[in-house]
Amino acid sequence: MNAWNAAESADFRGPLDVARAATAVLDAQDLIIGWSPAAQRLLGYLPEEIVGQPLEQLVPPAVRTGDAPDDALGGGRELTVRHRNGRLVRMAAAFCPLAKVSAGPGHRPARVLVAAELEAHRLWESRQAMLHGLATRSPVGLGIYDTDLRLTWANSAYIREVGLPLREFLGARADELYPGGTFVTEGYPRTLDAVMHHVIDTGEPILDLHFVGQQPSDPGPDHVWSCSYYRLQDTHGQVLGVCEDAFDITGRYQAQRRLNLLVEAGARIGTTLDMTVTAREVSEVAVPEFATAVTVDLMRSVLNGDEPEPAGGALPTLVRVATRSAHEGPDSAPYSPHRVEYPPGSLQYRSLSSGGMVREENTIVVPLRAGGTPMGLVTFRRGAPMTPFDKGEIELADELVTRTAVCLDNARRFTREHTAALTLQRDLLPQHLASPSAVDLAYRYLPSDDRAGVGGDWFDVIGLSGTRVGLVVGDVVGHGLRAAATMGRLRTTVRALARLDLAPDELLGRLDDLVEQTAEEQAATVGTDLGTDDVATGVTCLYAVYDPVSRRCTMARAGHLPPAVVDPEGGVSFPDLPAGPPLGLGGLPFESLELELPVGSLLALFTNGLVEARDRDVDEGLRILGGVLGEHRRPLDELCDHALAELLPDGPATDDSALLLVRTRELDNRQVAAWELPAEPAAVATARELATEQLRKWGLAELSYATELVVSELFTNAVRHAAGPLHLRLLRDRTLLTEVSDTAHTSPHLRHSASDDEGGRGLFIVAQLVPRWGTRYTPYGKTIWTEQAFPPHYSGAPRPAH
Repeated sequence: MNAWNAAESADFRGPLDVARAATAVLDAQDLIIGWSPAAQRLLGYLPEEIVGQPLEQLVPPAVRTGDAPDDALGGGRELTVRHRNGRLVRMAAAFCPLAKVSAGPGHRPARVLVAAELEAHRLWESRQAMLHGLATRSPVGLGIYDTDLRLTWANSAYIREVGLPLREFLGARADELYPGGTFVTEGYPRTLDAVMHHVIDTGEPILDLHFVGQQPSDPGPDHVWSCSYYRLQDTHGQVLGVCEDAFDITGRYQAQRRLNLLVEAGARIGTTLDMTVTAREVSEVAVPEFATAVTVDLMRSVLNGDEPEPAGGALPTLVRVATRSAHEGPDSAPYSPHRVEYPPGSLQYRSLSSGGMVREENTIVVPLRAGGTPMGLVTFRRGAPMTPFDKGEIELADELVTRTAVCLDNARRFTREHTAALTLQRDLLPQHLASPSAVDLAYRYLPSDDRAGVGGDWFDVIGLSGTRVGLVVGDVVGHGLRAAATMGRLRTTVRALARLDLAPDELLGRLDDLVEQTAEEQAATVGTDLGTDDVATGVTCLYAVYDPVSRRCTMARAGHLPPAVVDPEGGVSFPDLPAGPPLGLGGLPFESLELELPVGSLLALFTNGLVEARDRDVDEGLRILGGVLGEHRRPLDELCDHALAELLPDGPATDDSALLLVRTRELDNRQVAAWELPAEPAAVATARELATEQLRKWGLAELSYATELVVSELFTNAVRHAAGPLHLRLLRDRTLLTEVSDTAHTSPHLRHSASDDEGGRGLFIVAQLVPRWGTRYTPYGKTIWTEQAFPPHYSGAPRPAH
């Protein structure tokens, strides 16, 4: 058994372990003196059954043609061996002198028979050939780690990746070779140790993990490897270790990262038409993947929407609109734009002066150019642990800035148009509303914050004859300059039609004709470059007339939301006012609704932008508005602010918002005097006397002469050309109003009479006596009115009652 012990102590590892060969130790007489566990497993003999037996027990002479030469284990032959159960097994066998495997002194000369099943041997040989090829010719780095995660074998490609001679790292642990390295593939362990243990423990292979770390022989820039791991085990399931294949993909990985960054830039930069937001977006895309810090500076003229300043001359004023650093936390305070100056010789100064890119090792300054003209600068900086910018990254920086410049130029052009539209809109809206005696009023207007452009909401308060007041609110569907221009045209038209004292339904009918005609004119210019996004596609309007003498309010609407009416006790209602079609559609008439409003009633006119939002429907908005208006005793300005705070706490988003609040007043018998007279010549003198006496009571005797002539001429015309009864009414408001009404609908005309005409001078005389006069029509006839200013020292006009 000494020979067997020697064989056991000999270095039979390597191919014998892999192939699991059967080993028998023979003495000089070919007696079996040693028997391995693998031999027992393959041939069935227990050591006590075979030890001491001659070789013929295993290899019958009849099938043995001679021994294999005593060379290395690689030299062998096929041999027929008898199994314990009597069957013959074909095996690959080789004899090896025991002296060549370190047999100790004093032992009898002996040799070792090594045999393996033929199929297993051939499989082993093929694996050896494959391993030899992988070791010398494969471009993929292969390493085999044992169960202690120590490297036991590596091919040439793996040795090249490590960059050190094999003897210097054979037997090293994986985490010792790549300290600090980590896997960047999501969903897997981060360290080499953890990944290999996972494969050994579960047997589950892990493929194509991206590992980032420094090459062991080069502490320079990080490399990226694509790694896969497989558990190694023998045919009996015993775990031998783990195999790693690795391929350096640093170049491909960096190219993919750059491509991903460009894709992300395309998705995230330019999401709005706001220049400061766009500048912030490019800084967020670049940090921390591409740079440690990024700053964006724009010319002040560009921020205002103007053309970029041409190169040459003094450097333009720059405003820092965005900055971002990898060291900033998520809760960093919002950035506030401010002016920046760069000294001569700085990278930014040189870039702005030359109009080109300027760079140093860790800094790149790239100009933002539109049509070749710089609009500003983007500065990229890198600090540790990032490496200096290489050629590919410089090209990437230029591509990022080019894309950003396109978005910024679009935003600049929009800012210019938006500013022009907003200016036009503000100029077309009433700059100041005079407070008529018929109502107290307050109003608010908020332009849209939506980057599609300003809308066309408008409102107005129009003084009418007889101390009445016209209230209007409207909405042009659409955005931009065309919407603002359409709004201005409609507001002017409404004011002109209102001064004709048209009823609300008739006024909307005239306005509908105008909008429809304008739409037809626009359709005739289809071939011109109008820009479809800004063409108004519809108009809604609400028009109401309130008379403080009768306390009646007549209103009509064209597709607009009805007003809110609040009575003096705080009850809120939305009158069931016939909707009517939006203006410009045509085909349906408009209907009016007349309400009698107690003194102190509150009337609210508004556009849908006030009550409608993306997260709130109109009914919910009306409910909130009604709750606010229920506090009607508060000052009107407070009510306006409260309504905006409740309905638009963050300001308007996608639509303009207009709100007009009016509280009604009444002209009582201290300010109104009215009489009914028959349509006969004697009524002229009576009317003069009544008017003169009333003026004396009001302390306006100075106006008696002109008023007598006006009354006389108007009554004379009414008696001659109209039917009775006739009405005379004097109104003492902020001016003296004289009204004569009859039941005829014929319209009087102002004309110059010839020298031989007997009449026709009445209205001409009236026009010379008073600064203003006019005619309005009612369902029952017409009223001719005149207006006279009070004497300068007169202060007797009482304020209308609430």
